[in-house]
Amino acid sequence: MGVQTKGNTKKNGKKKLTKKQRRRRKIILFAVEAVVVLVLLVGIYIWQMLHKIDNETPLEEDQVSINNMDKKTKEVLKGYTNIAIFGLDNRDTGTYNSGNSDCIMIASINNDTKEVKLVSVYRDTYLAVDEEEGAAGTFLYRKVNSAYGRGGAKNAVKALNRNLDLDIVQYISVDFKALTNVIDALGGIELDITSAEAANMNGQNANAFEDYIEENMKVTGKTSSHVSAGLQTVDGVQATAYCRIRSTAGDDFKRTERQRTVISKMIEKAKKADILTLNRIVDEVFGDVATSLTSMEILELATSILDYELVGTHGFPFELATGSYGSKGDLVVAADLEYNVKQLHEYLFDTKDYEPSNTVVKISEKVRNETGVTVESATRIDDPLDDDDTVSTEPLTEKSGLPSD
Repeated sequence: MGVQTKGNTKKNGKKKLTKKQRRRRKIILFAVEAVVVLVLLVGIYIWQMLHKIDNETPLEEDQVSINNMDKKTKEVLKGYTNIAIFGLDNRDTGTYNSGNSDCIMIASINNDTKEVKLVSVYRDTYLAVDEEEGAAGTFLYRKVNSAYGRGGAKNAVKALNRNLDLDIVQYISVDFKALTNVIDALGGIELDITSAEAANMNGQNANAFEDYIEENMKVTGKTSSHVSAGLQTVDGVQATAYCRIRSTAGDDFKRTERQRTVISKMIEKAKKADILTLNRIVDEVFGDVATSLTSMEILELATSILDYELVGTHGFPFELATGSYGSKGDLVVAADLEYNVKQLHEYLFDTKDYEPSNTVVKISEKVRNETGVTVESATRIDDPLDDDDTVSTEPLTEKSGLPSD
């Protein structure tokens, strides 16, 4: 027999809820349902935004020339996510399957610590950019920025893996418009611009190739203005112009440094942005990038942005020579590639006893034979592993590997 008390009855061993308790339970169920619906709506929204990306089939290892590295190296690389970033020198926006890569970066993420390092590969670096037609294992040597134009992102990724002993299977390609839109969506970034940089951005320097700000406005269809020297908040057009400067002291070396500065400032701003700003970036920008990352991989990276810390940026090669090399043109030459790849692996992956693959050794020998540049003939030494780095930009005599008189 059930025992009856005021407002509380047991029937068949089950406690009967009071009217107040039933109402409270309905409220809780409604709240749970609302949360579930909200999560579903957010998920659908993010899915729609992610599918605005010109997303391609993820690259597989057998498509991107991953060298035959030893077991230890493969295990070390499993602890990192390496992503290639290409900034395309295209005047027609939204074209990602052609054109030289004006900016070539490798973002290396430590999967455990979430620490990120950015390495710019100098666009004029003389490397094996493609396989000779009909001759497997025989390579075509050119400036590395031409790899993208010879076969899109896949070939450019292959070139990075082949020459640097990396295992990259992911990439992101952007053009002027994409970079401009991201920075504008973030509300601009703060840059300290020198008078020489301002003159080049504005097309007011006799050595400047063009008015970068004016050209960027034409390409992107956005309105902006010329800049003055000093610390200031710049918009997307101005920041993109800043990234493109080549004719100040330091040439392309300084330009890649500016590009990494802009990326660093963007990361800082994104980590402080609210959800509405991040949604706006997703909405405005995702249609302006091409990537091999899947929607879930992008979502995972985006939701963990606060965990990432940019701990270092650098240019590659670390030790090099520059000069005019006859029909090959003006080049950046690693001094030498094998040595620089060892340094790169120590910098990115803390591998102090790394031995390059046979592929890298052969490429290094070929570059050395064609240019005459050896470890001893480096005229620019900018090694992140050495506290006593010295930097020289003195030009080289053609093919001599030695400073000119």
